[in-house]
Amino acid sequence: MEIDALLGDTPQLAPGRIALTDGARSFTYGQLASVVRTEASLLRENGGLRFGLLAENGCDWAIADLALHHLHRVNVPLPAYFTPAQMRHAIDDAGVDTLVTDRRAEVLDRWPDFSVVGTLSSSGLAVLRRAVDPVLRRAVPIDTAKVTYTSGSTADPKGVCLPSAALDRASRAMVRTTASMGIRRHLCLMPLPTLLENLAGIHAPLRSGATCVVPPSVETGMSYGALDPERLLRSLALYRPESLVIVPELLRLMVRAAQGGYALPDSLKFIAVGGAPVARSLLEEAAELRLPVFEGYGLSECGSVVCLNTPQARRLGSVGRALPHVTLSVDKRGELRVSGWVMSGYLGDVLQDGPRDIATGDLAEIDADGYVYIRGRLRNLFITSFGRNVSPEWIERELAHEPAIRHALAVGEGQPDVRALVCPANSELEHTAIVHAVEHANERLPDYARVRHVVRMPETPSVANGLLTANGRLRRERTLEKFGALLDRAA
Repeated sequence: MEIDALLGDTPQLAPGRIALTDGARSFTYGQLASVVRTEASLLRENGGLRFGLLAENGCDWAIADLALHHLHRVNVPLPAYFTPAQMRHAIDDAGVDTLVTDRRAEVLDRWPDFSVVGTLSSSGLAVLRRAVDPVLRRAVPIDTAKVTYTSGSTADPKGVCLPSAALDRASRAMVRTTASMGIRRHLCLMPLPTLLENLAGIHAPLRSGATCVVPPSVETGMSYGALDPERLLRSLALYRPESLVIVPELLRLMVRAAQGGYALPDSLKFIAVGGAPVARSLLEEAAELRLPVFEGYGLSECGSVVCLNTPQARRLGSVGRALPHVTLSVDKRGELRVSGWVMSGYLGDVLQDGPRDIATGDLAEIDADGYVYIRGRLRNLFITSFGRNVSPEWIERELAHEPAIRHALAVGEGQPDVRALVCPANSELEHTAIVHAVEHANERLPDYARVRHVVRMPETPSVANGLLTANGRLRRERTLEKFGALLDRAA
């Protein structure tokens, strides 16, 4: 993807407009293409064929990402929330021979097979190289632009191979779908290695001529260990964004702050929420506050966003209609399938170029007007001893909407009733308060789906302890492995 194709006509029409800023530095559209070309030239001279990008949110990360696209090299964004073992797995799995990083000393100490070969002029990011045996390096399709590692439930995350055509079509589809809102300022809160923020927070805004605000996580309060609500709200007030991409936990924080009298910036036009199921009741509360919240849906295997609600096409409880670059269908099992320019495959699979069909693993319905409703994960569906098919995500959405509950996990396979592991919003809450919250959530559920036994999690899930993904979802298998015995004894 050439940088000129990504920026379109913006440098000619508005060369003085800010394209990228992280609070400390800014680059105009008139400057950006030149800076990206310079960085790409340095990467070509000092780097190899497959690059790992390990850096904090900021202009440095964004420019390195754009330079690798311009250079047509494989880019493997490395999430800082990965454990050292997971990170090393991704580096070796993808055959990374070059690391671009702001963690030079840490990398050299942890992985002595890398050595410093250069420094990028505009950012100061270090370029480190190592030798990789080409015989041992697994092949990727010729047009692969990114290998993004999913944050699912397995210890060793899978590498998703995405061709430049899929990324290009996805970002163009986002621009086309949101064009009527005239968004001119996007604030990146999520980690930039997350494909959703990478495309929706960098590539799509640049295509539309908007300003991408990319402050470091220490400023936004979005650190990998824990969320700092005060810093997050302060960032919203400081940068006054027109658009955000957030996960349900951040939406709940914003809604609770607004209900408590905090004045969220009136600049907001579009708050896209996704990455995990959202309780309908939370969306209704956001609507009552007149927050411009729009639920969407996507997955890395499909090049990020595939469905989105917009002001012109919105249906509460749905994840919206398909974006123009994909076609959606539901098979006989009720599983959502996505066809179009999506991933070429996982690293290690038999890979292919061109359009293909992806089985998402999500149970879904599509109504007569094309709105998609996600009901849960196919593999998580359980059948009670009364023969009722139940999606645990449905129950968990309602539980997690309660102010007293931060996370919840429901089970009931072969049982006469539903049991739930619950993490309270405050560690000081008494068990009676948690039970009361569950009873309140049960009022919104039918009898067969109501939680009859509640177990308090003895540990708060986080990215750091491996029980949460980066977008705030519980890692179901790990959580059950750690605390499942408590549920077995709950009856």
